[in-house]
Amino acid sequence: MQGKSRSMPHDSDTATARIRIRHFSKSLPMSLLRAREAVMRHFRASLRRFGLTEQQWRVLRALTSGESFEVTELAEATFLLAPSLSRILRDLDERGLILRRTLKSDLRRGIVSISPQGLALIERAGTESEVIYREITGRYGGERLAELQSLLRQLEECLDGPEIAG
Repeated sequence: MQGKSRSMPHDSDTATARIRIRHFSKSLPMSLLRAREAVMRHFRASLRRFGLTEQQWRVLRALTSGESFEVTELAEATFLLAPSLSRILRDLDERGLILRRTLKSDLRRGIVSISPQGLALIERAGTESEVIYREITGRYGGERLAELQSLLRQLEECLDGPEIAG
């Protein structure tokens, strides 16, 4: 008695059965990540010279835009998760770059502001940052860069709200 042989699907059969999605290179999240990486590559060496990580720089820059922030507001403004922000704030505090306090009315709510030393660091590092921005603007074009930033803001506003159901 001969047994029936099971036929194994061929690679082409498996590929045909796959769900068709856009090519990886056309993925919006990956395009945005590649663009971010291309930009940040030019800033990282400068940040390292000042002993800062990208996330620390982001926090310090956010703190220059207002007098003080509640920790939860700062997390939202910088797109950092609370545990990461907590570690970053501890490091910046130890270096004397930020000032921390609690609200007298609610001791659970932390308030953070930039210290004079933090402002001085931002001023020094900001000078280099502006040189890099000028180079990027020179390569890409001022109008195109302004248009890109406008388009990205529009995309963010368009997608702000409820998640798109899949």
